[in-house]
Amino acid sequence: MRNIEIKARLQDSEAARATAQALADSDTVLELEQIDTYFHVPHGRLKLREEFGAHARHKLVFYNRADESGPKQCDYDLLPAPDPAAAKALLQKALGVRIVVKKKRTVYFHKNVRIHLDTVDSLGAFLEFEAVMGENVPVDQGEPLVRQLMHAFHISERDLIHVSYCDMLDLDADKPR
Repeated sequence: MRNIEIKARLQDSEAARATAQALADSDTVLELEQIDTYFHVPHGRLKLREEFGAHARHKLVFYNRADESGPKQCDYDLLPAPDPAAAKALLQKALGVRIVVKKKRTVYFHKNVRIHLDTVDSLGAFLEFEAVMGENVPVDQGEPLVRQLMHAFHISERDLIHVSYCDMLDLDADKPR
C-alpha cells in the first residue's frame, strides 16, 4: 500500500483541530492511544502498533519512506496482530526493541487523506497528513492535495519534520543530559 504524507510540528493545536473539523468529510473522528514498539531491522522500519480506543486494531506495520522534508511517498504493509503481547515478545527475542513511542492521536478524514493530530510523549504536538493512494488513485494526485492541506493548516516548509517519531526520540536520547 502507498501514502503521500507529511509530518509537521504543530504550533496551535486548537486552530488545527478547528481546521480539521471544518474540512472533515464526515462526523467520524477517532480518538486513539497508540504504543508503537519499533524493532531493529536492516532497512525500513518495523513496528508493532498497539491501539486503544474505539476502532482500535493492533497491527504490525513495515514501511519504507525517504527521510526528506515535504510530501513524500511511503510504501507500507500491514498485518493484524490479534495477540500483541505474543507478537512483541517474539519480535523482541528475534530482532530486539529499538525504541517505544507513545502518543495520543485524533484522526479526521478528508477525501482520501487521514489527518492526524498527535501528542507524542517526550516530543510534543504534531500534525500528519496521509493521502492514501489506493489502486484507483494515481500517485501524482496525492502531493497537490497534501500541499492544499498544508496551506489550509498554515504549515510552512520550516514546520516540516523529515523523520519518524522513533528517529526523533533516538536523536533526543543521544543528546547529553
